[in-house]
Amino acid sequence: MKVLILTVGTTREPLEVALAEHAPQGVVFLASQASHPVAAELVRDYGGSFRHHTLLLEDAESLMEAYQKALLALRKALEWEATAIVADLTGGTKPMAAGLVLALTGRGVVFSYVGGEARDPGTGRVLAGKERLRLLEDPTARLGLREWAGFTRAWNALNLGMALAELESLLRRDLSPSEARFYGAMKGVVEGLMEWDRFRHREAWARLSVHLPLALAVAEAWGHGAKVRVLKGLEALLPHLKGIVEAGPKPTFLLLQDLLANAERRAALGRFDDALARLYRALELAVEADVQERLGFSLKDPRTWPEGFPEGLRERILKPRGLMDLLDAAFDLDLAFGEQGTLAQRLYGEKNRLQALLQKRHGSILAHGTRPVGEEDYTALRDFLMGLDERLRPLPPWPLF
Repeated sequence: MKVLILTVGTTREPLEVALAEHAPQGVVFLASQASHPVAAELVRDYGGSFRHHTLLLEDAESLMEAYQKALLALRKALEWEATAIVADLTGGTKPMAAGLVLALTGRGVVFSYVGGEARDPGTGRVLAGKERLRLLEDPTARLGLREWAGFTRAWNALNLGMALAELESLLRRDLSPSEARFYGAMKGVVEGLMEWDRFRHREAWARLSVHLPLALAVAEAWGHGAKVRVLKGLEALLPHLKGIVEAGPKPTFLLLQDLLANAERRAALGRFDDALARLYRALELAVEADVQERLGFSLKDPRTWPEGFPEGLRERILKPRGLMDLLDAAFDLDLAFGEQGTLAQRLYGEKNRLQALLQKRHGSILAHGTRPVGEEDYTALRDFLMGLDERLRPLPPWPLF
């Protein structure tokens, strides 16, 4: 069923042209108090050939009311199970036409306009019999604005899977060469971020180092400020990612900061159990990174241990019964090497406070209990870590649109 949504003005002839050209099976008239008689005349003369419904605007110069009535017209067309919807914006006031376009762009609606070059010099109206109907392309459909809006919403919500789906939808469109380059590069950027979020840093670097510069170059050429701002923000984070890749399997504070940033993303999604589990691992990694940085060996890799390593600590370090056991062993290790004021020793000194904070984690359904973790449980441990040492702060967050 083809439905025509028709804005009605005080001139009847162009509306008759629209009805004749489109030959709809249903018509929704959008009329003002002044143009309602014209709509009534059209229903009287042509209403027997189509279903019809009339919506009246109290204020024909209200953009808000025109927008709302246009949505009601669309709803009516869908109630009629329309398979094709055309919105003709010829009649009515300029706010009525503007409201119609604002409400219906990006919704699969075709627009039309009845104009013509031969006009009355006095009124400016098209001369009767000289009208010409034009179909108007929906620019939001051509430019993929709805898909891009969906992409930015998904990106900002950290829903990278949905963001990727929106890009793939855009890439199926008839694109210009620069659009194809940009959206293709953005697809690579999103895939890189998905790898980064899974701690697959080498794969993330392989994608981002290639696709991010290309996406940024196109965005700069277009002069699209928001795209440039976000991509430049990501570009500033690439040295951190590169540093993690270059360090390989070594426990580093850069890797620890990335883990903390990952925890922040989980918390932003309300997944506090996941976030708190990452903080627990961050405590272990803090000890390992501290030893690696100061003493030059990996705490969990005996192949890197130097001569004179206390053999009595082997089992306690490689098979600790828990985090506190590892802190005890690291404390004794520092004593054996004559180290003082280390991060491991400071963590050991906060042992009682740390145990109290970790009780929430131990009771989590992802650890040993059955209760969910709340935001306050996560933030308490996060703030404790950030206040203990500057190196225990997350990497900057990924930029948002």
